[in-house]
Amino acid sequence: ALFRLQEHVRRSLPELAQHKSDMQSWEEQSQGAIYTVEYACSAIKNMTDSSVYFKSIDSLLKHSIAMKEQLNAAQGRSTVTPQSKNPPGSS
Repeated sequence: ALFRLQEHVRRSLPELAQHKSDMQSWEEQSQGAIYTVEYACSAIKNMTDSSVYFKSIDSLLKHSIAMKEQLNAAQGRSTVTPQSKNPPGSS
């Protein structure tokens, strides 16, 4: 019986060793793919979380544009003084 067992092990051992090697290779490849997917998911989550900052930037830009328009309007009014009805540079 031990002879039969030894013969069976000799025949199946090379195939099992090859399967083990293949499985280790597939595991390494899948770990690399998992890392890539997790990294991509993290990047997408960070992009989603950054929408708050972009909304804040958008609001600040709109506010800045409105203030610039107010300054332009105020400067336009201050160049024409009530004393001189002619615009500056016209004589």
